[in-house]
Amino acid sequence: MSTTATPKHTNLLSREKSPYLLQHQHNPVNWRAWNAESFALAQHQDKPIFLSIGYSTCHWCHVMERESFENPEAAQVLNEHYISIKVDREERPDVDKIYMNFVMAQSGQGGWPLNVFLTPDLKPFYGGTYFPPEPRHGRPAFAALLRQIAVLWKSKRLELNASANQTADRLKELATQLEPAEQIPGAEALANAAATLKSMYEPRHGGFGNAPKFPQPAHPRFLLQYGIQNGDEEAVRMVLHTCERMAAGGIHDQLGGGFARYSVDAEWLVPHFEKMLYDNAQLAQLYLDAYAVTGQPAHATVVRRILDYILRDMTHPDGGFFSAEDADSEGQEGKFYCWTRQELASLLSPEEFQVASRYYGVTSEGNFIDHSHPQPLAGLNVLSVVDERLSETEKDLLATANNKMIAARSQRVRPHLDDKILVSWNGLMLGAMARAGIVLNEERYLQAASRNAAFLKAKLWNAEARVLYHRWRDGERDQVELLEGTAFLLSGMLDLYEATIIPEHLEFAVALAESMLNRFFDHEHGGFWQSAPGAEDLILRLKGDYDGAEPSGNSIAVLSLLKLAKITGREDFQRAAEATLRLFSQRLATVPQAVPCMLQALAFSLEEPRRATLAGDAQDPATRNLLQAVHSVFQPNKVVLGTTGHVEAFARTLPTSSPPQMFICTGSACQPPSNEPAVIRELMATHVKIAGR
Repeated sequence: MSTTATPKHTNLLSREKSPYLLQHQHNPVNWRAWNAESFALAQHQDKPIFLSIGYSTCHWCHVMERESFENPEAAQVLNEHYISIKVDREERPDVDKIYMNFVMAQSGQGGWPLNVFLTPDLKPFYGGTYFPPEPRHGRPAFAALLRQIAVLWKSKRLELNASANQTADRLKELATQLEPAEQIPGAEALANAAATLKSMYEPRHGGFGNAPKFPQPAHPRFLLQYGIQNGDEEAVRMVLHTCERMAAGGIHDQLGGGFARYSVDAEWLVPHFEKMLYDNAQLAQLYLDAYAVTGQPAHATVVRRILDYILRDMTHPDGGFFSAEDADSEGQEGKFYCWTRQELASLLSPEEFQVASRYYGVTSEGNFIDHSHPQPLAGLNVLSVVDERLSETEKDLLATANNKMIAARSQRVRPHLDDKILVSWNGLMLGAMARAGIVLNEERYLQAASRNAAFLKAKLWNAEARVLYHRWRDGERDQVELLEGTAFLLSGMLDLYEATIIPEHLEFAVALAESMLNRFFDHEHGGFWQSAPGAEDLILRLKGDYDGAEPSGNSIAVLSLLKLAKITGREDFQRAAEATLRLFSQRLATVPQAVPCMLQALAFSLEEPRRATLAGDAQDPATRNLLQAVHSVFQPNKVVLGTTGHVEAFARTLPTSSPPQMFICTGSACQPPSNEPAVIRELMATHVKIAGR
């Protein structure tokens, strides 16, 4: 007699491409995707929408799924009383932003999972983040909350609709309240920003703020730039100390490279183990800055470890970069990354074990417990650098120990890989790869950047319509247009062009900039909308104004347009950038810590940048030496260009020479051309204090 297994419940998310949505395809909840069909069903059945937003590597999203969305009782209530919709916040940050703003305004806190109750016309009336299965820490039990709101939907409909309409009006009011200033802020705004960030500095362990501690690379990148350009040695020391402590911490994967999203403590010790592409792209740029400032090989090593991790574990065979790796494996947070003392003792020789356990601070009791799991593993150690004092013999022993640990770890079950390819995050990593390739003189990084650019252009750029789409996965792209996608890819293409001086890269950058102005720019007030016109699934369009873990599209758009204006001579690019700086003038002046990427753009706008123009063949081997000399110097306020393609008028007058020569100019004044890398480095190294306006 044969037996057959009970088939799994399968909902409509099985049709989707998002790894996050596919994780929920077998929940007993009748999940649907965010689309017109789902909205129409809510209107037809006169039911509220339960909107749940998260992402595939979100630890607390997994916890809530395990506790509630896989729970038949909670699923029954959802299926009877709601139209339940799942959204991947990484695919639809525009949707997430609207409802996150609502929850933040309502409760004062946000995060993921984000759970919001909407009317059928998509207006929110209640929401929160994680809801436990039983009342806990002031949070209501999820199933009880569902029943309560279902009752209110029937008994208090007029009040709920009135509240939702009022909320939608308020959100629209907040979205349009920015008023452009008459002038762009001056150097005093940069000084105020630096003072603000310095006051946030945590002197013992580095970083800006306390636990939980996020790297937020834009903060130290701005402060380092300010410190170098204004002779503020204290600011520079703060940033370099932060870089050193992060690199030594458990947030940095000491064996495999790359950084986790944040640490739960102030010491950078115990991370929230998920690894995000956008974090690692920005951290690679930060450590390239630190290397350019100090010349210390340790900073370059961190960059290589980040990028080698991306190329090894996070790259599609055709060149796209994957999005993230999970915190959990086999249902336990950190299991892939952590070690018990007994494990290491049985794996390593006694001499290797003695060195490795001292260097990494391994103890019997461990330093990490997964408190979210009902049966946490005991004695787990997150590896961090505790004792660096090693003799040459001990360094050799540590190297062999590391090799054994890497080999053993490779046999473990890896965390889930979110293999969707987002053009926005790819643009950030493309820029990091390109810049690292030229600064560190690593051809493989330049090749990876070029392959990535070709992949994104082939898969996500519609050249005929001049439109860039956001997500590609499993052979298909979506139909979503986002400012972040166009702005971040524009930034990455500029880094690739400046590293190679290949005219085709500049041509694509110009096409992206023109598309960005056409699809997202507010020609009346300045600034860029997050979403393209005509998006019928949004109750309003927003202008991103916060550089958090990810930079805002506005900040990256401004800096990219300012650079592109200097490379091409295009005044329309300059005007759009300046209009956006005027729109965000008050934010730059009053809450500078919220817009550190835009502060870098402001600094660029206040100083006439150095123009390094290469007259010569981009394929000439000598060209690489001159480009490497230019980029090896820490000089943020510069542009690098060739003499062909969409470059400004003066550059086109320079003759192609062999051997190639570099012209270093500021405004209309140029130094004599040189083909000597040492001379080029000296000319680029001079830092000019930014003058007030």
